Amino acid sequence: MTQPVPASPAMERPVALIDLLDRVLAGGVVVSGELTLSIADVDLVRISLRTLLSSISALQPRDD
Repeated sequence: MTQPVPASPAMERPVALIDLLDRVLAGGVVVSGELTLSIADVDLVRISLRTLLSSISALQPRDD
């Protein structure tokens, strides 16, 4: 019979919301979605949404 492998301590550590937000803003993230309103299988309105979430410092070119 096999024994279950315990999770690593890093996996058990909770991540604070501010840490998660800092990681997302440092690298940036793209959120996209589509919304279609239709009646009787006739598309009336189609909306495509895309947004980029990033910090200003992540978007500025770096002078190395």
